[in-house]
Formats: sequence, structure tokens, C-alpha cells
Amino acid sequence: MAMSETQGATAPKGPDPKVAVRLENLSKTYPGTSVPAVDGLSLDIADGEVFTLLGPSGCGKTTTLRMVAGLEVPDEGQIYFGDREIVITERGLRVPPEKRNIGMVFQSYAIWPHMTVEQNVAFPLKTRHMGRKEIKDRVANVLELVGMPGLEKRPGPLLSGGQQQRVALARALVTEPRVLLLDEPFSNLDAKLREQMRAELKHLQQRLNIAVLFVTHDQIEALSLSTGIALLNLGVVQQRGHPRLLYEEPANEFVRDFVGKTALFKGEVRTSNPSGQVAVGIAGAPDCVVFGRSYDPDQLQEGRDVYIAVRPEDVEIMPANGEKAPSGMTAATVTSSLFIGERIEYEVDVDGQGNIQVYGQRHTPSEEGDRVWLKIRPEGHSVWASDWSHVASVDEDP
Repeated sequence: MAMSETQGATAPKGPDPKVAVRLENLSKTYPGTSVPAVDGLSLDIADGEVFTLLGPSGCGKTTTLRMVAGLEVPDEGQIYFGDREIVITERGLRVPPEKRNIGMVFQSYAIWPHMTVEQNVAFPLKTRHMGRKEIKDRVANVLELVGMPGLEKRPGPLLSGGQQQRVALARALVTEPRVLLLDEPFSNLDAKLREQMRAELKHLQQRLNIAVLFVTHDQIEALSLSTGIALLNLGVVQQRGHPRLLYEEPANEFVRDFVGKTALFKGEVRTSNPSGQVAVGIAGAPDCVVFGRSYDPDQLQEGRDVYIAVRPEDVEIMPANGEKAPSGMTAATVTSSLFIGERIEYEVDVDGQGNIQVYGQRHTPSEEGDRVWLKIRPEGHSVWASDWSHVASVDEDP
């Protein structure tokens, strides 16, 4: 099945002054391996956009970032910053990193301990041989921007983790780059500080309106900060688009299982149409029918066994007050209950299904061993072809 542009199609050819960064057919294979770290990647990143490369370790996201920064040399492909050619492999063109007008924040922050805050931030300006007054003004302005005025003389070793992150960000912005590159910049912060810095970065980027290429394996960071995401696996874009698209309309099983949590309900196709809309009867609950969409509607004829992927927050859990679940619901038994503050995470054994995870309100808790009813949101799910009934019969056969 051909992917749409939001799912990973090749970007248009050539430079475009309206696009901050354009990557065309970018590939990189490291010596000693035959598997590409990045394989034919094409992306456009607009001015004012926060674009995230998301994926597991080894998927190629950091390699891509380093090629944009000039720290790695691609084997094939082109890189443009607006209408400026940065890398054209077929002509042997490669602009050095220091001439690319980028700012970069590394995972380790790379704050020099022998320097003060202002010396750290001023360093890239001094290497450009700017005048003292311009350096002083720029440093003061950018420290105000990141919320660190008055700390100019503080030595690097006396900075907290959050302050180090701000200094690294200020140093990346002080040169007024067109593109800001962020390589997992929050990974060394504690959970509460990560949340705070995500919000601050969002506000800062909106004020500056510059293009940001952000690398992370953290889904919350990607979903909350990004205007666009490319989910990579084994060097290949699996799906590209708005965070809501990847979460609600995954293009394949890898996207479905990587982005967020998923409960897979066994079911049977009741009806389907060429547009991909599918009605699924939930196994073990003959009166429960929910609706979803499929990228392969031709394979989902009436009567076909399928999985319907449901996000845990799309299932309402309530105490059972009878033997039979009401129409439109299915029954289950609570096998574990984890209180995590704003909600309770349950593992439930669903009649005719097996164990799945759902979320419940902390004000109406259920205990382990309780019988409950599950009300699945009636629509908005994804449907996947499956031979689960055949597999079950094989497993049960001695």
C-alpha cells in the first residue's frame, strides 16, 4: 500500500526559500555494517516548526541530526537550508559545520566547568571575532530570554541541572541561528524539571519562530512539543505527520505499538466499506460493536477475524452489578490495580479476550478480583487483520 505524504512520502526536489531545512534521499551506512543507519530519508522542516525525530535506540534519529549539523557525512542525498545548498553528495559539496548557521544543544549540555555562565554563552561569539559590546549585549539579551539574568558570573560547577540546560540553550541561540538542533536535551533532568523545561522551550520557540529539529525517544516530549513527527525504525520513516495523526491513525503496527499504549481487542468484521471504515463485533461480547478504520479495507471482508486497537483512555471501567454486561459493553475481572496519582492503571482479564490495560478514575477505584464492565468508545480506533482465532485453536490443540 502506498503511503501518503503524512506517512513518509518523498519530499519535493530542490531548494525552497520557504523551507528552513530540506532533506532529500539522505542515507548513511557506518563502516563494518551492511545495514543503513539512515535509508533514503526525505523531510521538510518549515520556519517556526518544531519537528521531532522519534524512535527507539538505533533507529537513525541521532545520525540524521548529526548529518544536518555537519558532524556526520551522508553517503547519499542532499541537505538544503532554505535556498542554500548545504550538502550535495553527487557533487561533493559539503558546507562545514561552523558555516551552517545552526545552534545545537547536546544531551550532555557540554558546559565548560572553568568558565562562568557569560563566558560559556559568549564563547561562540568570540570564535566569530565579534566586538566586545555586541557580545555583551547579545549575551545579556539571550540570558534574559532563557530566564537567567543576574547569573552571568556564576561558575559552571555551581549550576543546577536545569540551569545548565538553560545555559546550553542560550549558547545555542546567541548566534541567532536559523535552525536549532536539540539532541535529547531533557534526558538528564528529573521528571518534574523535564516537564517544566518542555513548557519553557515551547514558549521560547514560539517567541523566536525558528525551525527546531528535535531528537528524542520520549513520546511525551514528542507529542507535547512537536508540530510534526517522523517516527523512524531501522533508518526508515514509518510515518510522518502531526502528533495526533500518529496517535490516532497509525500507518502500521510498529507505529501503533510504539506511540502510546494500546489495548488489542479480538473481534470479527461485521461490515466494512472501501473508505476503510470497519464495524467490529468484540469477541466474548456479542452485543458490543465498535467502529474503526483500516489502511487495508480490501482484506477485511465480513466475518474476518481482526484486532481492534483501542487506547486505554478510550475504555471506561465501571463496577459490575449483574452477571451479564449491558448491551454495548464487555465484562472483565480486575487482576491488578496500580494507583499512580491522577489515575489508576488496571490490568483486567476480559471475557473471551485475555489481559489488557485500561485506565480508571481515582475517585471510583476497583479492587483486584472485582468483576467490572468495560465500555469501549464506539469509534475512532484502528483495525488490523489477524488470524487470532486460528492461532488460539493451534495453541489449544495438544
